[in-house]
Amino acid sequence: LHFIVCLIAYVCGEREGDIVEKSFNFSDSNIDIDVERKVIEDKLKELEAQSLTSKEVTMAMRDLGHQRATLHGWPNTYSFTKAMGEMMLGHLKENLQLVIVRPTIITSTYKEPFPGWIEGVKTLDTFILVYGKGISNVFLADPNTKPDLIPGDMVVNSILAAIVAHGNNKSYQNHFIYHISSSKINPLKSGDAKLFMFHYFTKNPWIGKNGNKIKVKEITFLSSMDSFQAHISRYYWPLLKVLQLANVLTWYYLIDGTYINLKRKIDMDIRLSKLYKPYLIFHGRFDDSNTERLRMTMKECKMDDVLKFDPSCINWEDYFMNIHIPGVVKRLA
Repeated sequence: LHFIVCLIAYVCGEREGDIVEKSFNFSDSNIDIDVERKVIEDKLKELEAQSLTSKEVTMAMRDLGHQRATLHGWPNTYSFTKAMGEMMLGHLKENLQLVIVRPTIITSTYKEPFPGWIEGVKTLDTFILVYGKGISNVFLADPNTKPDLIPGDMVVNSILAAIVAHGNNKSYQNHFIYHISSSKINPLKSGDAKLFMFHYFTKNPWIGKNGNKIKVKEITFLSSMDSFQAHISRYYWPLLKVLQLANVLTWYYLIDGTYINLKRKIDMDIRLSKLYKPYLIFHGRFDDSNTERLRMTMKECKMDDVLKFDPSCINWEDYFMNIHIPGVVKRLA
């Protein structure tokens, strides 16, 4: 009996260099699930005693989750809880044969069911939409890193391939990890990605609500949170203060909307930078030796034409310009 689970590659936390397809165990960390559960329960009781609103409780618990994640070496609650889930599966599986598929940043489909299909705004898509609509052209990202993207249909095909391989071949181990990634065999440079976005929206400008074309500027990457916050402080906060004063002097009559829009833009930039920092400033590279073996197995059983999940075939410029960005604009705008 096999059990196949799809998690995320970033359960590794903030690491550098080659990241191997290795399972995480409680014995390799200082995490105690019972302790984490009690911390949560105690915090909830404390908050309930304060008669706070549900929103205030949610914000407090969110902060607690981030604190616990960083305490144990993970950048956010999402990757921390995924890692704990993987550890629990390994701890409780007993004789069950466990297969874990770890995709990186999932993007729109490469070919199936058709190129550019996507549902729900993912990591990269948020920046594409914000940039294309002219909201911002300054993002937290290291131009020297290689964002690890993988089309959604390749993730699905890899899961199906794992089912075929582990169901038919007893030589496979009973606890197997697959990185479904591109950073090893077909890396994409952050600098190239920003050029693709600039070129696309220069050739295909967004049409604003007023019917006018939105002219985008070249993208600026700031490679650290300190430089990003310094940019905000230098260029945005002084103008915001001026608008705030002008609002007061005019009894919030003339430019209140301008102030609100700028404040919303600043808040969005800060929120996005904190949320996606672990993926945009990531200096690791996911080894996919197990996945390469899986691809070879599909060739041997003549299923590689049906279950395609080899990212080496991707031409990133063509994918961005003709598949992914058009898909985001069409289905997520």
